[in-house]
Amino acid sequence: MKIHRLQFSIDIEAERSAIWQALWEDSSYREWTAVFAEGSHAVTDHWKEGSKVLFLAPDRSGIYSIVERHVPNEVMKFRHLGLVTAGQEQPLDDTTRQWSGTTESYTLTEGEQGTTLAVEIDVLDEHLDFMKDTFPRALKKVARLSVRR
Repeated sequence: MKIHRLQFSIDIEAERSAIWQALWEDSSYREWTAVFAEGSHAVTDHWKEGSKVLFLAPDRSGIYSIVERHVPNEVMKFRHLGLVTAGQEQPLDDTTRQWSGTTESYTLTEGEQGTTLAVEIDVLDEHLDFMKDTFPRALKKVARLSVRR
């Protein structure tokens, strides 16, 4: 099992605060993450640094993570820890241990055309093609949601 670090970015003609809201406010989060799986959502304690987040599909399966860094309108970084089944965190097994500790980060910086949203994400071989295809579409959706604000 190999882990790849993918990087994506998009320039958005919107204020950082509008992009931040589009990314992390529950209703818009559900909109842009629907590109990955319709009905995707997060169970979170307001994305507080150090808190746990469950990233879930409609059947309440997914992964659980820790908010490693949260600087509003600037950076959000997650450390992915393990699997969730039927809304319950699962104990780590040999397969999960191979990717537990991977990260995903979202960074906003001043760009030439407004604000640049950059994403870095660790991805397993089995998800590589899906993420390469889907993440750019998700970022375009974030951009549309940001401009509406």
